Amino acid sequence: MKPRAPLSPGPGGEVRLIGGQWKRSKLPVADRPGLRPTPDRVRETLFNWLGQDLSAWQVLDAFAGSGALGFEAASRGANPVVLIESDAGLARSLVGSAQRLKATALQVVQADALQWMDRAAAASAPAAFDLILLDPPFEHDLFEVAWRRALPLLKPGGWLYLEAPAQSGLQAQGLQLHRHLKAGAVHAHLWKFSPQS
Repeated sequence: MKPRAPLSPGPGGEVRLIGGQWKRSKLPVADRPGLRPTPDRVRETLFNWLGQDLSAWQVLDAFAGSGALGFEAASRGANPVVLIESDAGLARSLVGSAQRLKATALQVVQADALQWMDRAAAASAPAAFDLILLDPPFEHDLFEVAWRRALPLLKPGGWLYLEAPAQSGLQAQGLQLHRHLKAGAVHAHLWKFSPQS
């Protein structure tokens, strides 16, 4: 089998964290097809919606990529933050960034995000996450399936965030769209999960 090429910076080569204890710290952005870190404006808006103090929130970043969303959550006190990434090189880069920042709250798992969420839901454990971040590759049309797989893992009162190339009309019982933002090619959605409503 041909060895995988090492990570090399793509255009820009890095993304800068915008808030919390690691504000201004940089994460590498690899040259990978479809890898597009969440834009600064969108990340800033998301964490204005959620608040700047996520102390003790349990967070899942299911399609971690550069890790920008998950690291922003951990930078604001979320613990643990589970980053799922299927690409081995990207997963190694996430581990390296976590070690460099001494980000002990971060747990990097190399796995297929959909399969990982299925296994977690089937484990019969109580819903584990206060916030689930979904930014699947735009070209693979995984938005609805990712959204559906994530829902069983969300705590009552928790938040579900999705990035997509179009506004999503997905609906589920107890899930209310809290905010929507369009920034360039990105539609950012934030839902609140209130299963008794």
